[in-house]
Amino acid sequence: MTANINKLARKNIQKLNPYQSARRIGGQGDTWLNANESPISVSFKAKIECFNRYPECQPNDLISSYANYVGLSNSQVLVTRGADEGIELLIKAFCTPGEDAIIYCPPTYDMYAINAKIADVAIKEIPTFKNTWKIDLFNINLNLDKVKLIYICNPNNPTGNIISKRDLKSLLKATLGRSLVVIDEAYIEFSSKNSMVNSLKEFPNLIILRTLSKAFALAGIRCGFTLATEEVINILNKVISPYPISTIVTEIAVQSLEKKAIENMRNRVLTLNMNRVWLVNELKKISYVKKVFDSHANYILVKFYMFENIFQSLWEKGIILRNQAHKNNLKNCLRISIGSKTECIHLIKELKNLSKI
Repeated sequence: MTANINKLARKNIQKLNPYQSARRIGGQGDTWLNANESPISVSFKAKIECFNRYPECQPNDLISSYANYVGLSNSQVLVTRGADEGIELLIKAFCTPGEDAIIYCPPTYDMYAINAKIADVAIKEIPTFKNTWKIDLFNINLNLDKVKLIYICNPNNPTGNIISKRDLKSLLKATLGRSLVVIDEAYIEFSSKNSMVNSLKEFPNLIILRTLSKAFALAGIRCGFTLATEEVINILNKVISPYPISTIVTEIAVQSLEKKAIENMRNRVLTLNMNRVWLVNELKKISYVKKVFDSHANYILVKFYMFENIFQSLWEKGIILRNQAHKNNLKNCLRISIGSKTECIHLIKELKNLSKI
């Protein structure tokens, strides 16, 4: 007896190509520069001993801690399982399957489009301008029909560029009363002056996504935040799962938002930003590096001559980078997460060795 279970899945899921996370892609090595994680670990101790009770849906201590960190009221903060859950919840809450659409601006984070595909929500691709990566405001404005959400990553992953506040405010003004603009600030601590948090009071259609995975060096606990008006937060609270944040995650996240821990985070950011400057300068000296794009995050986008050979050779030596060549306007490009100084030196050494072959 056989059963074709695949036929029972929704048609859009049958056709779906899932997101290829760094861990799904795999690799064997000791220099992991493919997932934009912090190379500097932090240590926290959980004091909880009993786990027989469910956690709060929205832990008040954690909400208060993050609201204080970003200068907002508690009613403007929703805590989620990483920023990824925020992406999903917004589509679930605001987009009607088969009717509404989102806009996203590739090359950018793939999960905006993948979540829309899972929900059977239409996708309008409005690519950024090649090499400058500025958003195409003209074409976004022409394509707002049925669009409920516009996703903008800032700093953008994988290009590392900043979308100017002027362009973002122009977009927010043009979409007021029509669409919600979701600015994913997963990497904003590496360029904090470019945050749009202070614009939440001016634009009720602005939503900001944040995470503890990057600058806070807590990718393993999966804790993110959605920042918006109280009205938006109330809507999202209708569709979030009953117990999204475990007690352990809450305790560690609260510790990470204490005054001393925030100071340590900012010192890590300073160290990684200095490592990025050093790495960029060294990469520019290598003959088969065609272009190093400016970055305001904990990774850089690099265009190589013979990029496939470079990627594979480093992979075999245990230096794992992220191939971006399949994305819009990123032919021959690799994304390199900023590692420790030792890891950056190791990468440059191996790249120089490859140039001698």
